[in-house]
Amino acid sequence: MKDIPVHLLKERASSGLEINRFFKGDKPKADEPLGAHRDDHYIFFVIEGGWGSLMVDFNEIVIQESCLYYVLPGQVHHRIQNEGAYGWFIAVDTMLIPPDYRNVFENQLLLQQPYTLNDVQKRQCESLLNLLFERYREDEQAVFNLSVVHSLLQSFLGIAAGCFSQTGKPGMLMSRPVQLAQDFKKLLVEHVRTIKSPSAYAAKLNVSETYLNEALKKATGLSVSYWIQQEVILEAKRLLYYSQLNVKEIAHALGYEDHAYFSRLFKKAEGVTPLAFKADYRK
Repeated sequence: MKDIPVHLLKERASSGLEINRFFKGDKPKADEPLGAHRDDHYIFFVIEGGWGSLMVDFNEIVIQESCLYYVLPGQVHHRIQNEGAYGWFIAVDTMLIPPDYRNVFENQLLLQQPYTLNDVQKRQCESLLNLLFERYREDEQAVFNLSVVHSLLQSFLGIAAGCFSQTGKPGMLMSRPVQLAQDFKKLLVEHVRTIKSPSAYAAKLNVSETYLNEALKKATGLSVSYWIQQEVILEAKRLLYYSQLNVKEIAHALGYEDHAYFSRLFKKAEGVTPLAFKADYRK
């Protein structure tokens, strides 16, 4: 039995970002996935007009004019049906999303419905995305261009996080697997540098390792070990990009005494060495 395919952003974009406009009636490209799949990154949609739909984890999501919507890493979804919709598609490496924003997006797991932008918010998003798209298409080698692109992206992500932070409904009951998944992810972000063992996280959550794994698979479709590795690599990428630490220092900061082992782990996950990743993102 074939597993659900996971599509990797690094295979399409070297800057941690892909942004495109789509129009009414656009047909899928020859290499574009049509069936159910997961992504290892966030996807945001901003609908400027018309309406479309997509299936996300067995739920049909209808997105209309002025809507903002996102798909989390690991969620199973199909290509957007946009016969009558036009707008923006933005794929973002999790590394580029600040932890505070991630908390907002991931805590919407049950309430993850499109957000309707008001006129001011829509105008701001459209202006920002047009400028981001212009800079994104410019020569990557231009001085500071990648920094400008990432700064504009941060502004868009801040607007999106601000919108969705207003949509929570206090008192809404979560299923046990969803609540456990959210508690686990919070612990993981806090302890990823020192704890890599699924059983240790299970102990902190007062459940068995088997139960935690079952809950994660039910809520996210992926195992505890998968999410631990994703968070380790994410933290490594942040340190490689934002800090002045060398690879050996980063390995030690993440709890690996053997920096050669850490480098092999990173290359297996990302397809490039830590040094190559750092060079690509800082060029």
